Amino acid sequence: EYCPVVTETYYPTIWCWEGRVQTLLRPFITSRPQVQYRNELIKTADGGQISLDWFDNNDSLYYPDASTRPTVLLLPGLTGTSKESYILHMIHQSETLGYRCVVFNNRGIAGEDLLTPRTYCAANTEDLEAVIHHVHSLHPSAPFMAAGVSMGGMLLLNYLGKTGRDTPLMAAAIFSAGWNVFESVESLEKPLNWLLFNYYLTTCLQSSISRHRQMLEKLFDMDLVMKARTVREFDKRFTSVMFGYRTIDDYYEDASPCRKLKSVGIPVLCLNSVDDVFSPGHAIPVETAKQNANVALVLTSCGGHIGFLEGIWPRKCTYMDRVFKQFVQAMFEHGNKIFSM
Repeated sequence: EYCPVVTETYYPTIWCWEGRVQTLLRPFITSRPQVQYRNELIKTADGGQISLDWFDNNDSLYYPDASTRPTVLLLPGLTGTSKESYILHMIHQSETLGYRCVVFNNRGIAGEDLLTPRTYCAANTEDLEAVIHHVHSLHPSAPFMAAGVSMGGMLLLNYLGKTGRDTPLMAAAIFSAGWNVFESVESLEKPLNWLLFNYYLTTCLQSSISRHRQMLEKLFDMDLVMKARTVREFDKRFTSVMFGYRTIDDYYEDASPCRKLKSVGIPVLCLNSVDDVFSPGHAIPVETAKQNANVALVLTSCGGHIGFLEGIWPRKCTYMDRVFKQFVQAMFEHGNKIFSM
């Protein structure tokens, strides 16, 4: 009733329907709305720091009182920040509805220094828990939701699977999450996918830590890490070691949200395309989702990874943007009625 976009048939841009093409072209085709952020650095229990980018929306006509202005926490993808076009579009949608947004940038990604030799991963939710607690403590009377994209969605799902109902979040939206990391890396290691995505993503990961080399060399053989040619090699030499996993399989097991979906205790809407090479259709946990009344899976036959381009010239708004806008509005404006159903 309040989110009719999920009953539509998604029709991709006709000249850009294949999943890999959608994935590759979306960052170049979609516009980049102007957003003025207010940056905040918060300290963590281990002595590190996290960079938050706030869009306060102080000109909100619908919610002039900042203390009760609905707040959306946004989690970008693997090496993404508050500057990603998909994040800017979600903020633009939130602005029109009068909401406030805050972007959680993973450690060391958004230009801030690493104060400890620690970055981030999809399985460890400590930093996310600290951010959620911090944002909620600043605005305890404000309705509070979160939306995660790609790895940000995986992290958010892993947090929700761990906390159940014990969270200040009233609901969450997840876009293009990798549900089973074993299946994701296997898909990305197919020759064409390695050429188009895996190698580039690996170099992005290496680039994100090279600036902090001096700090990280205390714990890692950085020369070996920088020789990785796949995401799996990077995770084996760096990520799994940093977070104390005995093997990379142990890390991938822990990072896969499909194993925690049954424990999610708040309403969660998840949008995936079955032709997403980062999250292959056969690995999406449809049966598990059916067993949890809090979880809604919206699956499209095409759309790629964070693609969902539609219309002849898909510059302004994607299907994903429309799902996001309608879902957060449904929860913030009609949440009490929905929860009482």
